[in-house]
Amino acid sequence: MTEIVLGAMRFGTRIGEAESFALLDRFVELGGRWIDTADNYSFWLHPSGRGGQSEQVIGRWLAQRPGVRDHVLISTKVGAEPTDPARGLDAMEGLSAPVIRSALTGSLRRLGTGHVDMYWAHVEDRSVPLAETVGAFGELAAEGLTARLGASNTPAWRVEQARALATGPAWTALQLRHSYLQPRPGAPLESWAHRQVFPETLDYARTCDLDLWAYSALLNGGYGRADRPLEEAYDHPGTDRRLAALTEVSRELGATRNQVVLAWLLAGDPPVFPLVGASTPPRLDEVMAARDLKLTPDLRRRLDEAH
Repeated sequence: MTEIVLGAMRFGTRIGEAESFALLDRFVELGGRWIDTADNYSFWLHPSGRGGQSEQVIGRWLAQRPGVRDHVLISTKVGAEPTDPARGLDAMEGLSAPVIRSALTGSLRRLGTGHVDMYWAHVEDRSVPLAETVGAFGELAAEGLTARLGASNTPAWRVEQARALATGPAWTALQLRHSYLQPRPGAPLESWAHRQVFPETLDYARTCDLDLWAYSALLNGGYGRADRPLEEAYDHPGTDRRLAALTEVSRELGATRNQVVLAWLLAGDPPVFPLVGASTPPRLDEVMAARDLKLTPDLRRRLDEAH
């Protein structure tokens, strides 16, 4: 069953520790389980130019909430932490076997836990043989240091190559950028590191029993905030038609556009795990309420057929 995932990217940087704790507490109160972070969050917001702040905050929260670790699932990533703060993503740690193991050791220390529930390859690293990367992830899973493995920002064909190379635990989840609105085909996104879901990605996940996670599911507030304009890549006639359909459906349901987008993802074919990065408890309440929103076949058809 798909779930809404709490994105913790800005915990410890843009969102302070007390505010982060309040969001985590509310998320658990509302029945949330998956918390997503990465070893490089959020190096671009921290004076040191290095990440780890999000994991540290989550670790301190877990330490101060006895027993809560048994009720939450922790997802973290490796591959994009800068080795040189001055160069940022141009000096990513990559996905060699030593880095993968060392990075997880650091993540576990910051999180204060003996294992994570999902460990992701954050980005591609074609400078390292894929078999080396796959083998390193598989070893960590076999040792019980992670329950599952996933690939983020990686094309589907590359994921399938990796799964074919695996002799033990393999990638069972794919995390990409996805939402109801779609950018123009081939249009560059503002973040060069983002990888977009395409129709063949959905077909791959559907037919190969692969969980699909979606970041930027709410387009950084673009569905509900006038101060958060959509990226230029979304400036095309299809966006206008989809926004019109989304607005109509949300009015009929008495829901926000954010809630309808999340309900559309959760009940899709294949179903999608949407990541949300709510910055306040009321905003978190809004998005978590999407779990109770049911789209009838007619409403779903109207949303799907708007292009």
